[in-house]
Amino acid sequence: MRVEVLTDRPAERFTVGARIHREGSASTLTIVEARPASPGWILRFGEVPRREAAESLRLAYLEVEAGPADALPRGAYFWHEMVGVEVRDADGALLGTVRDIYRAGGADVLEVVGGPRGDFDLPIIRPFVRILAPRRGEIVADPEALDLPALDAIRPPAPARPPRPRRATRRRPAVPAIDPAAATDPAPSHDATPADG
Repeated sequence: MRVEVLTDRPAERFTVGARIHREGSASTLTIVEARPASPGWILRFGEVPRREAAESLRLAYLEVEAGPADALPRGAYFWHEMVGVEVRDADGALLGTVRDIYRAGGADVLEVVGGPRGDFDLPIIRPFVRILAPRRGEIVADPEALDLPALDAIRPPAPARPPRPRRATRRRPAVPAIDPAAATDPAPSHDATPADG
């Protein structure tokens, strides 16, 4: 299988005999072959004998158990440590919460949702991020550098309007309908005087 590399240490992670598992699963996969292949790496697992069996792993995240030897240097964090952390501006106003993370163009990008300025993507690079300390629950971003709309420029949704009352109209008197078949020219009138007689 070709895998996208998200670790900074692929040569250490992808060694023959290493055990990894699918995200959210306790069952493990044993690497029986590993080699770099641009882009990513080619891995073969002992538990996945055929290409058809590998189909179930398509688009899945593969993880390793991190132990004390996997401690990160200062200022580096695992992705799972950032999910759920609130993102605020320099004044402490909430911009949203980290829902997910992905890598684009060599930078990790936080998917921030649920804030008053709308959902946005936050690349973890300066000048967008001022403070990145997810272990203490602190991520501070610069909304101007991100070109987020100013709060006063965001219009709240208009409240639903009640239906307009209808204008009262004066009723006109009913005009009797004329049956076209009954409407004929009246007989000509003659001035006549009754005869005596």
